[in-house]
Amino acid sequence: MEFTESIRKYILSGVVAFIVVGLIVANVMASKQDEEFAANEALYNQAVQLQSEGNFEDAWEAISKVLKEEPNSEIANYLAAIIAANKNDLKQATTYMQKTLDINPHRVEDPMFMIQLGELFVAVERYEDAKTVLLRCQDGGWTPEEIPSYQEHVASLLAQIENSQ
Repeated sequence: MEFTESIRKYILSGVVAFIVVGLIVANVMASKQDEEFAANEALYNQAVQLQSEGNFEDAWEAISKVLKEEPNSEIANYLAAIIAANKNDLKQATTYMQKTLDINPHRVEDPMFMIQLGELFVAVERYEDAKTVLLRCQDGGWTPEEIPSYQEHVASLLAQIENSQ
């Protein structure tokens, strides 16, 4: 079967039209995604600001909206854990910290994250989990600048666990 010149033009025109329509659709979808990302980023930043001001209830509302749209966001789950801890909802804080770790297992190398997780596990009396985390802190030999007495704090939490059992 041979194509005539006019059929080749129609085929070429169809392919070009298909590509142009595909590019337009991709552009529209990308701009919508950009708008959603910008809205979630603004809510996240608002939650950070409110949390730093001590307004934990409003910060919780803002971060909850972010988590509704992006439930697997590491930073949103981590901030939710911090806000929940400040609201004294330690079980919920522990859940969000655990989810943060599930999303990014490399957090086990973050001394601040690990001590916070260990403290939360101790507070909710999950002593075996706390012991695992705190022994990791001890084995890491970390002494972050923010907490010069990091290892002493780890040792006191481990002693607290031993006294509780």
